Order: sequence, then C-alpha cells, then structure tokens
Amino acid sequence: MRNRIIMSMLTGATLLASTLLAAGPARSADIPAEFGSDWHDPVTAAPPVGKPAGKSCRVTLAEAQFRDFTPYTGGYTPPEGCGDRWSKVVLRLDGKVKGRQYDRLGYVHVGGVEILRTSTPQPSPDGIEWSVEKDVTRYSDTFRAAGDVEMLIGNVVTDTYTGVIDVKVTLTFYAGRPAAHRTPDRVLTLTDGTTLTAPGNSERILAEVYATGSGGGCEEYWYLTVPGSAPYSCPADDGPYREVQIRVDGRLAGIAAPFPTVWTGGWSNPFLWYVVPGPRAFDIKPIEYDLTPFAGVLNDGRPHRVEVSVAGVPAGRSGWSTPVNVLVWQDAGRAHVPGALTSAEATDLVNDSSYTPGSEHRVDTEGRHALTVAGYVDTSHGRVRTTVTRTLAHTSVHRWTDGETVDALDATWTDAETRTVDGPGPARTTRTHRTYTMDGTTTLGAADRLRTALTLGDRAATTETRGGVRAAWSRLDDTHTGDATFTINVPRDQRHAVGTTSERYRLRGSAGCYDRTLTTVQGVLTEDRLTC
Repeated sequence: MRNRIIMSMLTGATLLASTLLAAGPARSADIPAEFGSDWHDPVTAAPPVGKPAGKSCRVTLAEAQFRDFTPYTGGYTPPEGCGDRWSKVVLRLDGKVKGRQYDRLGYVHVGGVEILRTSTPQPSPDGIEWSVEKDVTRYSDTFRAAGDVEMLIGNVVTDTYTGVIDVKVTLTFYAGRPAAHRTPDRVLTLTDGTTLTAPGNSERILAEVYATGSGGGCEEYWYLTVPGSAPYSCPADDGPYREVQIRVDGRLAGIAAPFPTVWTGGWSNPFLWYVVPGPRAFDIKPIEYDLTPFAGVLNDGRPHRVEVSVAGVPAGRSGWSTPVNVLVWQDAGRAHVPGALTSAEATDLVNDSSYTPGSEHRVDTEGRHALTVAGYVDTSHGRVRTTVTRTLAHTSVHRWTDGETVDALDATWTDAETRTVDGPGPARTTRTHRTYTMDGTTTLGAADRLRTALTLGDRAATTETRGGVRAAWSRLDDTHTGDATFTINVPRDQRHAVGTTSERYRLRGSAGCYDRTLTTVQGVLTEDRLTC
C-alpha cells in the first residue's frame, strides 16, 4: 500500500523527476531478509500519459468488486461542459485487492468497443493498490454517443483464494481539438464477430486486435510448448510458433507476432512480479493491421467477412481471445471513394521444430513468414497508393530435464513492418522493427527451493520519412530482469522467498528522451532513477 505510483504502458510526456521520485527508494537497512506479508504497491518504469493544460471533465465508467465471472454492466453518457471534440481522453483504472489471489485477465467495453485489456497483480496478505492510465483518444467517436458499458475481471473467491478485486474506471476529457488526422472518424466493431460494413468514403482503415493467450491452459505459456513427440507437460502439434493473422473475405490481409506477455504468476514464480510487472502486463497493447490496401474493396457498401485466427494453436485447443476494433478515416470531400486491391502476396509460412532427446531434452524452433499487400483509393485530393509489407521471424531453444526440474528458454521474435503511402505530395514511409526477447531458467533444487532467473525485452525502432528524408524517429528498449527463489509445497508463511527485480525503460527519438530504472529487493523499492 506504500508509495502508489500511476502505471502506464504507453509512451507519453516526461514527468518531472521530482514528482516521480517524491516517495524515494528505501534505504538498505529497510530491506527485509525475505518477503513478508506486505510489499510495495505495483509500479512500472514506463512513462506516464501526458495531459494537456486547460479545462477537463471526468466521467466514471465503472465501479465494481469482482468475485466471479459476472460482468459489470452500466451506461455511459458523454461529458457535459467539454464539447464533443477533445485534445486527449485518458482512461484511469484504480484497483485494490488483499489476501490471496491469482492473476486475472480483464477488459472494458464502451458501446461494444474494447478500450482496455488488462491483467491484475497478485496481492499481499496486507493488501495492495495499483493504477493504470491509458491514452484512449483514438476512441473519441465512440465517446460522443451514449452507450452500454461492460467490464469484467474474471475471478474466483474461495476460503483459500480470498482476494476480491475492487476497481474504479474513469475517463478524463481535455477540451480542444486533437492533432490533425490523429483521431479516426469512425470506430467500428464486427457484427456477429466477423462482419464489417465500412463507410463508402473510407480512405484509411486500421484494424486493432487485443490478442491474448490466457485462461490457465497451455496457451497461456504458448512460447514453452513443444511438439507432441517430446516428453513435456505442454505439447502442441507444431511447437511454440504462433502468428496472429487477419483475413478479409478469406484473403490474408495481415500477419503479426503476438507479444509474449508474462502475467504476474508467470514462470512458476510470482515473487518476480509482485512489485514490477512484466512489460505490457497491465495495459495490453493491441496488434495493429493497416487494411487501407483493402479500402477499395471494403468501400462498396456491402458487408465483408473479417476474421482473426492464431496459426500454430493445436486444433480444438482454447485459450486465445482476439476481439477486433476497426478504425476508419473518411474523405470529407466524397460520399464514395473507389479503389482496388492491386497485390497480396505471401511467402510460405515456415514453422520447423526439431526435438533432440537426451538427459537434457531440447527443442529448436525456427519460424518465418512475410506478406505484402498493396492497393489504391481515388480520393477527393487524388489517387493514394498504400503498400504494406510485414516480415516475421522466430527462433528459440527450449531445454529441460526429466521431471522439468530444470526448464529453460531462450527465444527471439521479430516483426518488421514497412508502410508506404504515395499520393499527392512526397511519398511517406514508416518503418517499424519490433523485437521481443525472453531468456530464462527455472530450477527446482534441494529442499524444494524453486529459483527463476528471467530477462524479458520489448524493443522497437521506428523511422518516418517524407520524400526520402527522415522526418521522425524513435527507439524503445524496455528490459525487465528478475531472479527470485522460494520454497514450494509449504504454507505461504514458510516460503522464505527472496528476490530482486529491475526494469529499465528507455525511449529516445526526435520527440525527446525518457529513461527510468526501477529496482526492488524482497518487495522493497530500492531504486527509482530518472535520467536522460
């Protein structure tokens, strides 16, 4: 419950160091020999959401206590006194929980649009509080009309798992107009989960998919699955390669590597995550697909089938959730924007996992896939051609011993995307190269002492050019490192857990820089340093 700090998984304006460090890290003399019944409230090194000055209005979306899988339902009414155009809209979730509870997955919907997907920290016996903030300005079209609100953090409360999850969610609206072309004109959902009818004058179309593998089964740990021929507790027909695909009328329209999210009970060791969660765990970013090359097809006024699937999941296995929002920018100068899909070419999907038996079992996996789609629309300001190329690659080495008393993974995923828009004026190209890494080992040693050492990486490099000249750039490196040990198969007060966790979030680019480091020992925050 100490020193609560707002969490945000989105990049934003830099907060003053004096604000971030007001609570101050603990002195070495304050660090206990092992975890106790309380620890620092959850905190992340990611930058806070920047908030503009001026008038603002706040609306409460939900206040609920989650004990089971019954959703909270309510109503949303647009704010009064801040107009219907906003320079920014910020969602804030405040939560608290105490006792004993697993990590839980949740969502918030307004008017059927998913605006937040989240998971929860695991509580201390004495109780914790946490907050998440997210920039949700892109959903402004949804917020202009009254609508239904649905929120769920599925939970199970028993005599053993006593934690009731208590949350409040608000939206704060900041008066003023958003930056030009930043906010879509329409935010749509799929009718019956698969059908899209787009406005006839769409000139840019973006789909976002909140893809999560979860639910307590093997797909929660999909990156550790192995071919069925190998003696491991989580088999999968084709091993650990996963790819989130989107199709339009049956034609492949986008591919992406899912982020290997580690929830706060992940890798068999909750002591790694009690204070500093893994990257994206509390604010799950959607995968984005640029469907603009298909705009000419989708603008015909007819319903079209849009489907999302996850390649690599064994037939009949559940565990993936893939809700879809569709963001549309319209041409104000035309009622109908004609166009055509001119190219859609994919390489063969490579997914090779090889098992090598021995005293140390080993599975080596290599996967790769590439897709290029291109099309044009004839807008009121001329013909605009859009080409999107996406290239995925995955390599991993999974090693384990009999009984899985040693279990290790070293994995890398890359997702490189290039988008070129060529129309009136200089051609505009955005290149984004995403890299996700996971390098960890869990060992069960003498006296049932379980140790997990793990490093996670979330990295991205983005460059924007106009007419071949660089206009903007950014480099993100979010690295999480942890090492924790505890005794299993004993009551909670006999675990004698120890652990160190750190996160360094670095963001540099043409818009400035941000660099924050957090370190915790036995649940005590010992370092909170902001530099640049």
